[in-house]
Amino acid sequence: MHLDAFLGMYPYTARFTNAPGFQMHYVDEGPADGEVVLCLHGEPTWGFLFRHLIAALRGTHRVVAPDHMGFGKSETPPSRSYWLQDHIDNLESLVLALDLRDITLVMHDFGGPVGMGLASRYPDRVRRIVSVNGPTPFGQATLGERLTANAAVSPWFQWIVRAESEGRLEAVLGELGFNILSTLKLNGFEDHRLINDVWLQAYGARFATPADCAGAVGWAKGFAIGAHRFETPDSAARRAIGTKPAMAIWGMADRTLHAEHFLPLFSELFPDAPVHWLPGVGHYSFEDAPDAIANRIATFLAQT
Repeated sequence: MHLDAFLGMYPYTARFTNAPGFQMHYVDEGPADGEVVLCLHGEPTWGFLFRHLIAALRGTHRVVAPDHMGFGKSETPPSRSYWLQDHIDNLESLVLALDLRDITLVMHDFGGPVGMGLASRYPDRVRRIVSVNGPTPFGQATLGERLTANAAVSPWFQWIVRAESEGRLEAVLGELGFNILSTLKLNGFEDHRLINDVWLQAYGARFATPADCAGAVGWAKGFAIGAHRFETPDSAARRAIGTKPAMAIWGMADRTLHAEHFLPLFSELFPDAPVHWLPGVGHYSFEDAPDAIANRIATFLAQT
């Protein structure tokens, strides 16, 4: 991976742990004794997505942003599977290795179910929940129908199902280094001023060969074949999590994770929590509205 060219946009010290059984990259910025903000990315991004939020919060908080297995600067072991439950296991290993506590989860895209999986296993380590275009599922009874309804109106999920059924999914997602822009745009960002060679390299350089793309392929394929397993907490953990301060921020131009299908999952868990809608902001909301989101999160941290 030739990732040095855009380090000016992501000027954070690269750290690694082998706790999950592979070399997992993360950044750890801010005071070591500060409250922890744990940022969890999704498909097909990495910690770079949170670069503005890290800059906004690291003066007062300890901001930790790991790259999931097969994404960013983390290793892509060929012998591993890349389902949701694997990513939850990996995050658990990182959190225990760093002994992170009083965690504010900031979750985007599939970082939502990964983070909620961690909360299900360790509710005592989680202090707050922040969902930013990131679903917060706990294996609720309505989850299956919500996923199905969303897939019916999402070009990304429609393509995944069709490509898998026709045997094309690995071939297309295995070339993300070349088609990263079309993949990002299919999911949705609205600010086209972002697009330049450095920005494209930041997202595409990770996926130089088909073998590098196992993480991105795994997340899509797992949906298509039903391999992902959503964590279901026991009743005590469910009650404990329901008492946490929580907030949702949703870019309403998200064509991949539609608010009408996923915000009810959030409000089911946190009925009194605020929900902030961002008109004209797409799926990659941290790219479209970095300042607005950082300000919302900073205010939430200060008030809770």
